[in-house]
Amino acid sequence: MADFDDIVIGAGHNGLVAAAYLARAGRSVLVLEAADHVGGAAISAEVFSGVAARLSKYSYLVSLLPEKIRTDLGMTLETVKRSVSSFTPDPANPNRSIAIPYDDPEELTKRIFEFTGSESDAQAWLDFYERTVRVARKVFPTLTQPLRSREELRQIVGNDEDWNDFFVRPLGEIIERSISNDTLRGIIFTDALIGTFADAHDASLRQNICFLYHVIGNGTGTWDVPIGGMGQVTDQLERIATKLGAQILTGTKALEITSTDSGVTVRTQVKTWTATNVLVNATPSVLARLMGQEPPAIDVASGGAQIKVNMLLGRLPKLLSGDSFEAFNGTFHINEGYEQLAQAFAQASRGELPTPLPAEIYCHSLTDPSILSQELQAAGVQTLTLFALHTPHDLFARENQPIDKQQARDAVLATLNSVLAEPIEDCFYIGPDGNPCIEINTTVDIQNSLGIATGNIFHNALDWPWAQTPEEINRWGVETSYPHIYICGSGAARGGGVSGIPGHNAAMAILTQGKC
Repeated sequence: MADFDDIVIGAGHNGLVAAAYLARAGRSVLVLEAADHVGGAAISAEVFSGVAARLSKYSYLVSLLPEKIRTDLGMTLETVKRSVSSFTPDPANPNRSIAIPYDDPEELTKRIFEFTGSESDAQAWLDFYERTVRVARKVFPTLTQPLRSREELRQIVGNDEDWNDFFVRPLGEIIERSISNDTLRGIIFTDALIGTFADAHDASLRQNICFLYHVIGNGTGTWDVPIGGMGQVTDQLERIATKLGAQILTGTKALEITSTDSGVTVRTQVKTWTATNVLVNATPSVLARLMGQEPPAIDVASGGAQIKVNMLLGRLPKLLSGDSFEAFNGTFHINEGYEQLAQAFAQASRGELPTPLPAEIYCHSLTDPSILSQELQAAGVQTLTLFALHTPHDLFARENQPIDKQQARDAVLATLNSVLAEPIEDCFYIGPDGNPCIEINTTVDIQNSLGIATGNIFHNALDWPWAQTPEEINRWGVETSYPHIYICGSGAARGGGVSGIPGHNAAMAILTQGKC
């Protein structure tokens, strides 16, 4: 008789979702975590020693976590909408800028007209996002259901024009056809590039896939701030899974998995357990290693492609244009004009670090000051999170003259300073050790700290949310070629982002066996 019904390897948010669903169904569940804490990439941490600021170290906002999962598991996660959707200095003249408000078409129309001088640009923007919401409402509910065929999903979308523009043709075509202004085009296209290295007209359509996942969350595409930081998501899931009966062991690294027709064995440094099923909340490369296989090769196009920077400021910096409070309340786009993004992609494709570096920043503490101690709040301290785009893993991992962290830091500061009226260096909060509070995480750092090959935050290349082969139709996209072994992390079909979807789907694959 097996020790457990199910063993989950990896206590990130997806592993905890899977454990909670399985335990809720009355199954015996063991969760093994190599680190001394749960959470994986969705944690809050005091990044700067001796400074009482709990930052979302790797991930940042919540959009893809379905309300269905929250309701099923009894989560009471509180999220808050930011008052501003985005703020963007004009790439051609950073002394002028445009702020895009949330849910205020009249104000949006006014802002776009003031920026472009064209009434048609505002209507084109509204029409474009009306179409993405229309797609989102149809596609998002399918992510927690068995996989459909491509044709079935096309029928669910139910609009040939939407299908062709978002699923068949390169995203650059619809952006260029719909929007005339370069800055507005760039704002839209950035949603296709976080963690993805692609051109707007890439024939692979990986930019379309990334864009889809960024705009379909819960049928609206809205990205919200989790109160208390990202760690509140996994802390709550840990409590729920434990209360439902799952056992969670931290500091326990899985070393080997053996699979047979009747079950699985998991060997750790302290003990060996048997189970009916194993759910792996780790990358496909880690699964291959645990099975004694060679990890799959990852090319440049499918690898990680971002720099993640955490900062603490003594005060918000002055801008060349706009109001600091409004600018930092939403997504602050820096050097992300449409043409700038194309040039940056070309530079990175040649093996160069883009200049200027396209980046976007978020000040979470303006929306959720609870991540700071009372003392820091009283002192006016703010957090700043930056994601740099078009920075593929190969730039930092190549054998011949890799980009080092000092070069990455210099590029980050240079792009920030290009839109500020004062050096960002003058605004850094100084920690007890006398150093400015800034942390640079390249793809190499993410690979080394989290065990994610190439630092790809999606674990591997994102794919369309339909079955890729006839055999996958009506399955959950989490099955592997090994008996009784399932992928429940971001590397599963419909994975990526802080969504819990792969965890849900892996649990459903077990609980509905023979019922689909």
